[in-house]
Amino acid sequence: MRLASSLYFSYSAWPVQTCTNLHSPLSPLSNPTPRVVYSLIIINKAGGLVYQRDFHDGLNKLSINDYLVLAGTFHGVHAITRSLTPSALVTSTTPPIPRSSLTGIEVLESALFRLTCFQTVSGTKFLLFTEPQQPNVDVIMRRIYELYADYVMKNPFYQLEMPVRCEAFDRNLVGYVRAR
Repeated sequence: MRLASSLYFSYSAWPVQTCTNLHSPLSPLSNPTPRVVYSLIIINKAGGLVYQRDFHDGLNKLSINDYLVLAGTFHGVHAITRSLTPSALVTSTTPPIPRSSLTGIEVLESALFRLTCFQTVSGTKFLLFTEPQQPNVDVIMRRIYELYADYVMKNPFYQLEMPVRCEAFDRNLVGYVRAR
């Protein structure tokens, strides 16, 4: 039974209760090696690449043209998967699902990496490449989006749908990802 984020209580046949700290270096569940965030890609609502940053080696290096193709292809596949709705969700007795609540691909996982997609209300997509075992990717993605909102969207010189060129965003993003 989990009681808190750092405590785990286990019960045995004996009436003795033991407590293990999950973040202790001696805990079997703790992992001393840090997890890796490989790369971030931001795609505008039209499918154009507006930002790309590598944080760690581990994935094959792509050219800028490959990143442009990847952004456009993912945008198209995301749109197609968003339009696919399982027939089990659509019945005559249930109200129709609002178009805004339908989502496309959210996670694509392989043996070597996990691609997580977060789409904003405005249609901007954040693609985060991490290790498959990376915990709390939603927390990382939320913080990256907060940094984007604070340093890019509040920048009076930034034009929507254009490439992101903001040193403060780069500095804070790299600082956050590498400090984890």
